Amino acid sequence: MTEAILLVGGKGTRLRPLTVHTPKPMVRAAGVPFLTHQLARAKAAGVDHIVLATSYLAEVFEPHFGDGSSLGLHIEYVTEDEPLGTGGAIRNVASRLHSGPDDPVLVFNGDILTGLDIRRLVATHETTGADVSLHLTQVTDPRAYGLVPTDETGRVLAFLEKPQTPEEIVTDQINAGAYVFRRSVIDTIPAGRPVSVERETFPDLLAAGAHLQGMVDSTYWLDLGTPAAFVRGSADLVLGRAPSPAIPGRCGDRLILPTAMVAEDAKLTGGTVVGEGAFVAEGARVFGSTILPGAVIEPGAVITDSLIGTRARVGERSVLTGTVIGDGAIIGPDNELREGARIWCDAQIPAGAVRFSSDQ
Repeated sequence: MTEAILLVGGKGTRLRPLTVHTPKPMVRAAGVPFLTHQLARAKAAGVDHIVLATSYLAEVFEPHFGDGSSLGLHIEYVTEDEPLGTGGAIRNVASRLHSGPDDPVLVFNGDILTGLDIRRLVATHETTGADVSLHLTQVTDPRAYGLVPTDETGRVLAFLEKPQTPEEIVTDQINAGAYVFRRSVIDTIPAGRPVSVERETFPDLLAAGAHLQGMVDSTYWLDLGTPAAFVRGSADLVLGRAPSPAIPGRCGDRLILPTAMVAEDAKLTGGTVVGEGAFVAEGARVFGSTILPGAVIEPGAVITDSLIGTRARVGERSVLTGTVIGDGAIIGPDNELREGARIWCDAQIPAGAVRFSSDQ
């Protein structure tokens, strides 16, 4: 296997305001754009040619990654004029593939952080002679996902929509968003219109008698679709819980990027990242959070499980828990923001304007 397709065209609406100016795969996790981790893991698995299927803010990818040579890869870019869905995006880049009809092509979604053994998935695909092989993972509560039951040999039996009743939960296996396609199968996907692999391509292949193989790999897996999940994924990378050869430093309690400044008595723990040019002042405490480049954390601020956007500022003694602060936003002193709060880019919150406790 030498080729892969990365689906990076989504708008990342669940991650806004992180994705107002930045496409989801380019939001920084553990100090680098998240996509960097995926590219590095594909490279480590033997891939050397990758096609990025782009759409939303497509213009930012190539200036950053270029031709991929800095990562030891050959990267090409294909931009959709209109969103084509997962299947449509795969079909749209088919002309850039070099593989023969029976060769394996790796495909994965640009928002999944996983410890998947990519080589094992490819080996499973080849030894079973499958048309498509899917990475499956087991989850405790599968109600939010489509279920993928398999027989004793791992052959896929069905694709079931999100279960609504306990009786419909026939397996804890779900589609984990990484696939190996036989190259010729990609050409059977309809061209020029939106297609979902999950809702159309895979069920249609199954109905036509194609061999779809599931491989359960329940190592680390996280869908980074929400701000809370993205923050956790970044922290897990820094802590070494999620594997990546692209972390720009040693795994540990914190990752401080070059040109960042952190006061001696500031406390950074839980996989916190401080980006280039950011400043964390004296007495600040930051746990499990991401401070993006150029952001400022003023004295005595307490930040937990949060993401502070590029050039944003958090005022003195403000307490943030489970929140996202957009690029350039200013949080005045003595504010309290709790789980789920999203402050939009360039917004300004005056001193003491938002609180959950007395101001005394």
